[in-house]
Amino acid sequence: MDILLAEDQSMLRDALAKLLSLNDEVKHVSLAKDGEEAIQILQLKIFDVVILDIEMPKKTGLDVLEWIRKNKINTKVIIITTFKRCGYFERAINNNIDAYVLKERSIDELMKTIKNVIAGNKEYSPELMENIFTTKNPLTTQEVEILKKISLGLSNKEIAENLHFSNGTIRNYISIILMKLNTNNRLLAVKLAKENGWI
Repeated sequence: MDILLAEDQSMLRDALAKLLSLNDEVKHVSLAKDGEEAIQILQLKIFDVVILDIEMPKKTGLDVLEWIRKNKINTKVIIITTFKRCGYFERAINNNIDAYVLKERSIDELMKTIKNVIAGNKEYSPELMENIFTTKNPLTTQEVEILKKISLGLSNKEIAENLHFSNGTIRNYISIILMKLNTNNRLLAVKLAKENGWI
C-alpha cells in the first residue's frame, strides 16, 4: 500500500516512516512536513491511506481532511494526535474521518488501524468518545453568536450594530462569556470555544 504521512516534527515523521516501511504490506511512505505540502502531494498522486497530524503549520490536518473530502479524493484518512479536544474530533467526524487515534499507540496498533480502515471500518480512540459526551457547552445561543462575531474580528461596537444591541449589552454578554470560560481575554475565549466545538 502507498501511504502519505504528514507530520511537522521531523524526528517523529522520519521514525514513523521507517517503522511503517518495515511492514511487508507497505510499498512506499511519502512524507509531508505540513498540511500545505500534503495537499500539493495529493494533487499529484493517489494514496491508499493518508495519515495526518492535527496541529501543523500553514494548514492543519483537519484542513487537509476537509480538502480531501471537498475534492472527492478516494483515499482513507487517519488522524493521529496528542490532543483530546472535542472540537477537533467533532470536526473530523463531520468530515467523515476514517480513523482518529492518539499518538501514544504502538506502531503495531497503528498498522492494525491502517488495515482496519482499508477494510472499510471506522476507528476512534475510546478516550475521545468519552470526552465528546462529557464536555457540555456552557454557552447560550446568543453567547455563541457573539463569539462567532469576535472570531471574525468584529469589535464590540460592530457586534452591537450587527445584532441590534447597545454597546453596554454586548460588553455584559462578553463579561459573562469570559466568566463561563474562565478566561480574561476575548481571543482566548474564541480559541477555547473552537477547541471544544462550541462555535
